[in-house]
Amino acid sequence: MASITPINDTDLEFDSGTFDSAGFTLQTLSTWQSLAAVIDHTLLKPDATRDQVENLCDEAIRYRFACAMVNPVWASTAVELLSGSGVPVGVVIGFPLGASLVSTLRQEAAALTRLGVRELDMVLPIGQLKSGNYQAVHHTIHAAATVAHHHGALLKVILETCLLRVEEKLRAAEIAIQAGADFLKTSTGFSTGGATPADVALLRGVAGARSGVKASGGIRTLSDVRALLEAGANRIGASASVAIVRELGAE
Repeated sequence: MASITPINDTDLEFDSGTFDSAGFTLQTLSTWQSLAAVIDHTLLKPDATRDQVENLCDEAIRYRFACAMVNPVWASTAVELLSGSGVPVGVVIGFPLGASLVSTLRQEAAALTRLGVRELDMVLPIGQLKSGNYQAVHHTIHAAATVAHHHGALLKVILETCLLRVEEKLRAAEIAIQAGADFLKTSTGFSTGGATPADVALLRGVAGARSGVKASGGIRTLSDVRALLEAGANRIGASASVAIVRELGAE
């Protein structure tokens, strides 16, 4: 296991490179197609039906969203529906509490990637982070990342920023990157708050160009998206995806 450098809460320095948020925002909002390409079209409510999953996948193909994001129970259905479309399937694991056994996360990640899932969004072990057990947090993320990357999948790590103090957000972001996260993600959308520009800017400040930043939770309008892109997000998770791209001219 890689060692974790302690984070000094008053003097943070990251060798993280730079990310051109302004340039990325300008390019992404230049057309609705460019915007759709960075949105994870999401359906995670517990009472989602097969008809709704089918509709989600139809919309993902029509608008060419970055992926169709579903719960594990619908993974095989989504993979089948999107087969040959070029739109990948994303699935959440350890969701929404971040309280799963490491062995369970490994099994979920392996089973889902074998089905053809290409993006995994996991919740970091929030209670372990708050308990100061940073090695356990690293180990949990690294375990999922190892499986995901072995099967050619991306791993996005959800911090659930609404439950964390600033210093916890900073530490969690750095641990997640060290453990192999491809994206830092703000929120599940199932807790006490969602994505904010301030949290996105904080995560981008830690990540620099080392990882992506996904804003998710409570994103309903083009104005919401613009603010989050300007803050440093390069992926958006939303269930209101179609309405958002229609604001930019999609039909």
